[in-house]
Amino acid sequence: MGKYFGTDGVRAVAGQFPLVDDFIEKLGYAALRELQARNKDAHLVPQVIIAQDSRASGPAILAALQKGVRAGGVNAISVGIAPTPAVAYLVKKTNSLCGIVISASHNPAEFNGIKFFTNQGTKLPEELENTIEREIDLLSVVPEPVGTFTQDENLVQLYEQFLMSTVDASVLKGTKIVLDCANGASYKVAAHVFAGLGMDVTVTAAKPDGTNINKNVGALHTQFMQDLTVKENAFMGFSFDGDADRVIASDEKGRQLDGDNIIASSALCMKEQGLLNSNKAVLTIMANLGCINYLKENGVDVALTTVGDKYVSEALEKENLSIGGETSGHIIFRQFSNTGDGVLSALQFLQFVKKSGKPASFFADQWKRYPSKLKAVQVKQKPPLESLPGFLPAVAELEKKMNGKGRIVVRYSGTEPKFRILVEGEQEALVDQVIQEVENLYKQKTEVL
Repeated sequence: MGKYFGTDGVRAVAGQFPLVDDFIEKLGYAALRELQARNKDAHLVPQVIIAQDSRASGPAILAALQKGVRAGGVNAISVGIAPTPAVAYLVKKTNSLCGIVISASHNPAEFNGIKFFTNQGTKLPEELENTIEREIDLLSVVPEPVGTFTQDENLVQLYEQFLMSTVDASVLKGTKIVLDCANGASYKVAAHVFAGLGMDVTVTAAKPDGTNINKNVGALHTQFMQDLTVKENAFMGFSFDGDADRVIASDEKGRQLDGDNIIASSALCMKEQGLLNSNKAVLTIMANLGCINYLKENGVDVALTTVGDKYVSEALEKENLSIGGETSGHIIFRQFSNTGDGVLSALQFLQFVKKSGKPASFFADQWKRYPSKLKAVQVKQKPPLESLPGFLPAVAELEKKMNGKGRIVVRYSGTEPKFRILVEGEQEALVDQVIQEVENLYKQKTEVL
């Protein structure tokens, strides 16, 4: 992580640094300057596609951001409230210089953020983020805007048409589906796409008011969607997060299927159909051991990356693989997209399930989840873990005590002031004991700093 960029762009409470007008203008200007320099020989349209989610702070951030972008001599086009992956698609479709999304994804409404996409629809590499940060720190004043600013929400229809083109409507027609749009960026797109494919759709959490995004709904709060799936006697249910780059599903019995479930089931269906390059999938270090072992037992190798869908994307690109993602529901079907796309992933998974002739519950029962606990410890600072004397060696010793049937993952959140501890193992009591020991150890080591 850099000085301003986290694992997914720049993020903070709206109105607090760095999400203040002066910094936002500098960020827009510096990013455009660097992207122009890197693409000076490419024949790109000198324009930037910008979308936002439904947070009340979005319009004010857009006002400052587009000034900085236009100061770089390019035109800014706002497509309004739209999913993050819509921008990734539209940038490539329109041959634009880059794309920008104003969103804090799954975070509460008071947060917001800014993330960038290259002209290839991928997140910015870390070294480019570092260069942009250095340029921001050298900037004293942003020049006056030169480019134009326009709004064209009709562009999102191109993204909707693309989504519908990735599946066979005849397979999905008439399927009863529940959609939870998190009162966020998918509240129009998801409903349009699923209904447009002829499905019987019940939509909930699709009335954003600027303050209710992700509030007790969406990919982090799926229980209401799961219960509604049962109540509506639906084939499946899907919950998206605030910017719709994640999805979590429910089977017809109201049981949750997270990113691990969706990736594992989809990968095996793809393997059967000869669509899984190298018979390999990409997961992150947060994936459940049960999922990893299940894939390997069924002939699918697994590459593990650090957390963040851009790292998954890089691993997919490096090895020319077909599918990867995160437990949290960021899933990349590389045939269609270079970034996590909740609506696309829901469609692809639903089509695999429908073509199998089996209910969604069949896929929920294919592997046993190891007892897993994730604990978040609030922090004021994030000292590098390797700088804490003896901390990482002590964690490694604790992991050894699990006799090869468990693991410990420790890391800082890239988007929140939190230290995260993941412990998995065969015995839940031991998992609880170990996670408490790691927390105590971390607090003890950081108290002496």
